[in-house]
Amino acid sequence: MRCLIAFLILASCGSAADVPTKKITPGQVILPTDRMKRIWGELVSLDLKTRTGVFRDEGTETLMPFTVLPYAELLHHATFGDLQDFRIGERAIFRLHENEKGQWVWLTYIQDEMNFLYGHKEFFWVEKIDPATGRIEFTQANADKSFVRQKGLTLETDAVTRYWKAGQAAKCADIQVGDRLQTQTHGVGKGRTRMCRHVFLDDASLLKFQKEQKLVHEKRMAEEGLPGYVDSHADKAIQMTLFQESREAGQRLKAGQKVRVAAAGVDRKAAVESQTGTLTAIKAAGNLFKLTVTLDALPNAELTPLAVARLWLIP
Repeated sequence: MRCLIAFLILASCGSAADVPTKKITPGQVILPTDRMKRIWGELVSLDLKTRTGVFRDEGTETLMPFTVLPYAELLHHATFGDLQDFRIGERAIFRLHENEKGQWVWLTYIQDEMNFLYGHKEFFWVEKIDPATGRIEFTQANADKSFVRQKGLTLETDAVTRYWKAGQAAKCADIQVGDRLQTQTHGVGKGRTRMCRHVFLDDASLLKFQKEQKLVHEKRMAEEGLPGYVDSHADKAIQMTLFQESREAGQRLKAGQKVRVAAAGVDRKAAVESQTGTLTAIKAAGNLFKLTVTLDALPNAELTPLAVARLWLIP
């Protein structure tokens, strides 16, 4: 029996060792979920050209530099966005991973508070309102309060806070004890202060913002191209993996469509003239899409494996 137990333990350890640890790998869409940090923080700086920035960890007051990976999920106004949508001071969750030196700087998503509340179906249930200061005390919980995340929290408002009800402008006086709110907030340079930019008094108002953001993102994708990695190429055929933000547009792609493809720079903008071709195969792979594009000519030197590229449909 002891021998059997020892064998089972060794077998179990061997099986665990056989499972490789996920690591960030250039040219591949990889999320090392077994090694990540998700930190609430306040955006301090952002460089759109280098896709780098700094945020302040609300828990430790540490300034955290980061580099945004090409396939990072940038979740703004409860849907996909881009770096340019985020304003300095904005509160969000920053998901970090280790680089090759063991530094926690690779970023694979920024999720603003509005997206967090919408995705988790949670609300700020109003417990008390101070009309003089605009301070709102609340409990964070789901729709029927069967799950309570935390009690005794506070929202701060100021003269520039905007309120929304039924998709229209409202005011702080429209909020009553017992109401459920969702917000978009920013920090104040220290601590964990929820200073409201927008307060949504109902679902319709948040969904209006979400719809507007989706239209902005769709227009941006049409103009700048669907982003993805070049996986490989052989003769005139290139294989691509579209990033998750291209999911809705990817669902409309069909074999036989004419397309344009161009390599992109560090800022993910097209860096060279695009090449025309035909989309010859498309396959869903979870939230991603795998494509085969047969170009009309041999791919230029920039369209190499591991490169970021943009793809456009030709009307």
